[in-house]
Amino acid sequence: MADWRNKPRNGAPLSSEEMLDSENQRRVSGLADKVSLLRGIALDIEAESKDSNRYIDSMAGDFSSSEGLLTGSMNRLSHMVGSGKNNRKLMCYIVLGLVLLFVITYYFISRVRG
Repeated sequence: MADWRNKPRNGAPLSSEEMLDSENQRRVSGLADKVSLLRGIALDIEAESKDSNRYIDSMAGDFSSSEGLLTGSMNRLSHMVGSGKNNRKLMCYIVLGLVLLFVITYYFISRVRG
């Protein structure tokens, strides 16, 4: 805020115009500092958004390749299940074996912790 008292400069008191001019210069300098700070922040935001967009674009390619892999696996699995009675029997044995493996692993882990 401006100091409206007449301060002598080199022995002569400041006029109101000079005081207003010095106050304006001080505020312009403060505004310039704030503008340069905001410019730096805006540039940082721009760089971060460009990096994020590149990352998202690379993830889209990864997801599409994993989608193809999962689609192929599901097609093979549905073909195996639908191709006859023997394959259904095999599938039941595989599922039963996986469940047994899970139960045995759970039992041993609970014994080790207990």
